Amino acid sequence: MIPDQYRRLHDWLWTREPGSPAQRRLLHTARYVIALARDLIEGEISLRAMSLVYTTLLSLVPFLALAFSVLKALGVHDSLQPVLQQLLQSLGDQATAVSNNIIGFVDNIKVGVLGFVGVITLLYTAVSMISKIEGSFNFIWNIQRTRGLTRRFSEYLTVLLVGPILIFAALGLTASVRNSNIVTRLASIEPFGTAILLLTKAAPYVLIIAAFTFLYGFIPNTRVRLKAAATGGVFAGLAWESASAGFATFVSGSTQYSAIYSGFAIVIVLLIWLYVGWLIILFGCRLSFYVQNPRFLRITTDPPPPGSREIELVSLRVMAAIAEGYVEANAPTLEQLTKRLGVPVERVERSIDLLSRAGLVAETLPERRWLPLRDPATLSVNQIWCLLRGRTEDLDRSDAQAVHAAAFINDLEARVMTQAAPSLRDWVDDAASPAKSSKDPSKA
Repeated sequence: MIPDQYRRLHDWLWTREPGSPAQRRLLHTARYVIALARDLIEGEISLRAMSLVYTTLLSLVPFLALAFSVLKALGVHDSLQPVLQQLLQSLGDQATAVSNNIIGFVDNIKVGVLGFVGVITLLYTAVSMISKIEGSFNFIWNIQRTRGLTRRFSEYLTVLLVGPILIFAALGLTASVRNSNIVTRLASIEPFGTAILLLTKAAPYVLIIAAFTFLYGFIPNTRVRLKAAATGGVFAGLAWESASAGFATFVSGSTQYSAIYSGFAIVIVLLIWLYVGWLIILFGCRLSFYVQNPRFLRITTDPPPPGSREIELVSLRVMAAIAEGYVEANAPTLEQLTKRLGVPVERVERSIDLLSRAGLVAETLPERRWLPLRDPATLSVNQIWCLLRGRTEDLDRSDAQAVHAAAFINDLEARVMTQAAPSLRDWVDDAASPAKSSKDPSKA
């Protein structure tokens, strides 16, 4: 439940529109802040963060084992521990102990002696972590459809295998630049020395922002604009580094945890930091969603669930738009369908799911465009309508009332099928003809 004080502040922010550009920017920023505060109050994202803490504990060692194997094959596996210590620096003095323990667990995993089943289990555990992250990101983006199993393994394994190489390359490049003779000479000359010092201090921020930007652009099962992903990446990167420094100060100044929990204090602190870290990551993803879909910033009354008539109407419009794109050799994406039809993306996705289940459309990869599975000239509109309504094979024949209702619906659909109806191709052409005529002065 959203408190009344929040709702009044929200309404006040949305009824004002200052004339000054600086004031407008400040007001728009406040709208994003108040929207993120609303999400924090509602608690859904917090629950997702708690779930990801559990997933991280189960999957962290297999995840790092794969990264360690890749880096070891390249002979640079020693670079894994500094990266881990950087991520755990918020634990203060305990960061070294925790990272050493995790690296010890990873070293104990001998990929060569695990066998086929062990390697598959290792891969599945690591992939399931990214799959859980994708589920949380898709929830934040209001996306119902997830990647297929084949796409999950191919794309996720690409990240697992290529990611460590990119991290090592970034760290190696940073170290090479720092140790370069040219950079050393420039550092002794002002103002180049100060600039190089600032760039060195900014390097961790740049790397973490780039990593988050990649996650926000790649993980959600939709096309994310670079501006939206980068905005979320900047927010999450700055928040991560700031929270890391603040949490390290908190840990170093909190002796009561060790007094109360003794040897378990480090585990408790690690769980708290994992929760804070996932909160930052998920809220950065939410900010990316708001940047790309600003209409969701404002509180609106949840619309009633669509009825069967509306579902069929939207599905027919989606099918017609896909068929028109096929005819014009310009297959549409999900984003283009949503923009063209002026329908919320979740309802377009629901219609695409119905059409896919009916065997009418399919998605092309990697462009992620939608095409009809059958020639529009060979498919009538009444066939599409009946296919969208699904089947009743699971009907309980012992229930006389259910059988009677199903007979009524089947009779109605049979009457529709016996009526003459245009093909999908003719139907699309007929709908486009008035629009083309109105734009052509010669036909006016």
